[in-house]
Parts: sequence; C-alpha cells; structure tokens
Amino acid sequence: MALLDEHGAAGVTMDRVAAAAGVGKGTIFHRFGSRSGLLYELVAEGATELMERVSSGPPPLGPGAPAAERLLAFFDAMTCLVTDHVELIAAYRAMPPHPRTEEFHAFWAVHISTLLREVRPDIDAETVGALLLSSIGGDLAQHLARAGEVTRLRAAVQEMVRAVLNVPS
Repeated sequence: MALLDEHGAAGVTMDRVAAAAGVGKGTIFHRFGSRSGLLYELVAEGATELMERVSSGPPPLGPGAPAAERLLAFFDAMTCLVTDHVELIAAYRAMPPHPRTEEFHAFWAVHISTLLREVRPDIDAETVGALLLSSIGGDLAQHLARAGEVTRLRAAVQEMVRAVLNVPS
C-alpha cells in the first residue's frame, strides 16, 4: 500500500513491488500472475476483511447492534476503506472487474437493504442502498480523499445516511 500512496496507481510496477518486498520480480509474477492480479488481491483483502467484520465482528459494525447503528458503522467503515486506499480504488476502477466483484457487491447490497428495510420499511431499500453506496466510490469521494478532506467526507456520508434513516445527529 505504501507504493500506491507514494507513486499512485500508475506508478506501481512489478519491479517496484519486487524491490519493496525484497524478492525477485519472478516471485511476484508467480504469486499474482500480473499487475492486475496483484491489485485484485489487494482489493479483495480489504473487501473480505470488511465482510468478516460485518458478519461476525463486534457491534455496532457486526451483529448485535440496532439496524440504524449498524448502517452508520458500515458506511463509515466503507468510507474509511475507500479513502484509506484511494489510489488502489482508482486503479481498480480503471481495470476490468475483479473476479469476485459480483460477490462483494451482492454482499453489500443484501447487508444494506436488509438493515434499511428494518429501519425504513417505507422506502425502496435496494435502490436507496445502492445510491448511498455509490456515493462513496465515486469521483467526489476520490477527490476529497486526495485533497485531505477525509473527515469532511466521512461527516457528509454520515449526514446522508442519517437523513435517509430519519435519525438525529
């Protein structure tokens, strides 16, 4: 991740990764197959960790907290995942979809819509949930993260989720 932060997505080469890891370039190719394979693995690592925290981690992100608290915790965790790895996400968005993209997105969609439906049975939980999630992965979120405005972005996402949930700040 340090290479992504230092050189941006375009500057991460297999040579640089091998040098940073202290191994030969062939070792990196053997393990990941390609630069895309390496970036896919990094994306999957963060997504899988968040899925585990949502499924079995402590509340409020994990089970056991009220639905509204879980949604607020999820959107904050997802915002942090995206902003902490803004260069990785930029590279990921420019590549063909990760082989597990559908799995990840289906998990997020079910999680969000299930909790939204519990708090707000009067709204279209699938569409509203997808709209909320898409706001985190878009150009504005990337721009704010790169400009050092992560706190502002996190606060805005929380405000947006609270507005949908009809819960006070």
